[in-house]
Amino acid sequence: QVQVVESGGGLVQAGGSLRLSCAVSGLTFSSAAVGWFREVRGKEREIVAAISWGGASTYYTDFVKGRATISRDNAQNTAYLQMNNLKPEDTAVYYCAVSEPHYGLATTLNEYGYWGQGTQVTVSS
Repeated sequence: QVQVVESGGGLVQAGGSLRLSCAVSGLTFSSAAVGWFREVRGKEREIVAAISWGGASTYYTDFVKGRATISRDNAQNTAYLQMNNLKPEDTAVYYCAVSEPHYGLATTLNEYGYWGQGTQVTVSS
């Protein structure tokens, strides 16, 4: 059984930082693409960042470029999203998603088969 568990969310002031973690079990993590998505209340889930199976390729959506870093530790079956200079508009539930064995980046929801339960990030002004 595949498990995807996010942690690290919370309440932070604008300009602050958070590091989200995504612990994965039950599949060959080193062969999977990983993505971080977010869902703002009332809006569709959207991609934030993605990383390829080996970490060589990364993708960032425009609203986090320069403020976020996605990384992974295949030995620990864990992925991370470091977010800096957080803004109130970053307030959302953040989800980690993991694909089946996948070559390259995966940037759309339907490329991911496994999702975590989400972690709330709230940025106060």
